[in-house]
Amino acid sequence: MPVAEVTIESIAAGGDGVGRVDGRVVFVPRSAPGDVGVLEMPATGRFARAEFRELRTPSPLRVQPSCMHYVVDRCGGCQLQHLAYDAQLEAKGRIVRDAMQRIGRRSIDVPFVRASPHPWRYRRKLTLALRRRRGGWIAGLHPFDDPRRVFSLEDCPITHEDVLSVWREVLAAGRHLPQVQELRGAVRLDDDDSASLTVEGGRAWTDSDAFFGAVPRLATLWWVPEGQGRRRLHTRREDSAPGASFAQVNPAVARGLQERVIALTTRHQPTTVVDAYAGLGQTAIALAGRGMRLTAIELDRDASAWTGARLPDGSRAIAARVEAVLAEALPADVVILNPPRAGVDARVTQILESARPAPTALIYVSCDPATLARDVGRLPSYRIASIESFDMFPQTAHVETICELLPGTT
Repeated sequence: MPVAEVTIESIAAGGDGVGRVDGRVVFVPRSAPGDVGVLEMPATGRFARAEFRELRTPSPLRVQPSCMHYVVDRCGGCQLQHLAYDAQLEAKGRIVRDAMQRIGRRSIDVPFVRASPHPWRYRRKLTLALRRRRGGWIAGLHPFDDPRRVFSLEDCPITHEDVLSVWREVLAAGRHLPQVQELRGAVRLDDDDSASLTVEGGRAWTDSDAFFGAVPRLATLWWVPEGQGRRRLHTRREDSAPGASFAQVNPAVARGLQERVIALTTRHQPTTVVDAYAGLGQTAIALAGRGMRLTAIELDRDASAWTGARLPDGSRAIAARVEAVLAEALPADVVILNPPRAGVDARVTQILESARPAPTALIYVSCDPATLARDVGRLPSYRIASIESFDMFPQTAHVETICELLPGTT
């Protein structure tokens, strides 16, 4: 393959640096804007992905990564540890702007990205791959360039130390895990600092009682058997909230984001609000407490029941897919959309486009700039009134964004 010199111009969604060689775009992992390096380019194709063979001029935005796994094991859990934190925030704002222009066909300035108060040790949930080895289990992550391999995790500097402590107890009790070769596990800390574990995989777990007893830090144990739904096996807290998937990874940033959603909603002085993809209903419950009538839509039935039991008279919780019930939940003054990474179903944007009367505002909370831009592009009857981002996941390329949409075109 031909050898070429490239200057990195920006950071792409996913965290790779972007440069150009003879008009061709090349994506370079673990690079920084301003890097000048040498790499091998494939002979054909408009796009290429290649690592530097030699870094000739390091960018001034580079820093020494804090995690040994990032360097030694090429850990794929983080993508931007080699960038100074201010440079990470700038890169994420540009990722949002570029996605909105390229995919959504909307012209916006680079949005402000609110920094996390804790760029390290912020994660209160850590999902690891479990592999059975001679002498027991290992728990770890995948190299960014080899998703089939798993290396044993010794530390994760973006994860709260209590989460890692629980993981050590889980591995010590590994003899009681399902008798298979591969599993997946997620430890989370709840608001009261109790811990829960979700184990995915296996068809039988005859030793779950002994396992739960051997991990005293666990308050709740969930299991997702192969090909089946999630079930709660054991708990020491009967009042625990349902839905192991609704934990906030970075609570400090999540609170700021929720406060902003509430402020944006409130300033439109709505009487009726639809909170779609409502999760455990924290936003819906807070808005209902301010006198608004809420319809909270959430597919998870346990989470929806939890929300419904805490909403006042006049508000309601619906357990269903948003696209299946949104039309009957309208009209509403404000619609909040907080979908998973895949964004909203096309039927959701179709319903909102045809709604009469149209909502006064749509408040879209996104964890993926690409699907946000796609969905905004499907809403030509709405203009972007405001857009700002939140650094929920420092050291990674992920970014959360709130987009306020109002009827009308720009």
